[in-house]
Amino acid sequence: MACVSRVDGNAKPKSMSRAKQWTGEVENLYRFQQAGYRDELEYKQVKQVERIDRWPETGFVKKLQRRDNTFYYYNRKRECDDRDVHKVKVYTY
Repeated sequence: MACVSRVDGNAKPKSMSRAKQWTGEVENLYRFQQAGYRDELEYKQVKQVERIDRWPETGFVKKLQRRDNTFYYYNRKRECDDRDVHKVKVYTY
């Protein structure tokens, strides 16, 4: 899995690959992409937020605001099924 380094606020991805197996990182990417964002970096850029609500037990994203200002609420457990893992895009900066 590619390591995502946080460069500057307007970083554009250099490359994209598909997830091959489920990890905690893939789970969170799945949640961001479901809400209409590339990843955490793009979400923070668009929504101008410092902190993202996460479940303390797992570190998974708890709540995201979509671009139309409605919210997605996520469970503390895994939501990305094995059949959806290959749909998750992993960006490298």
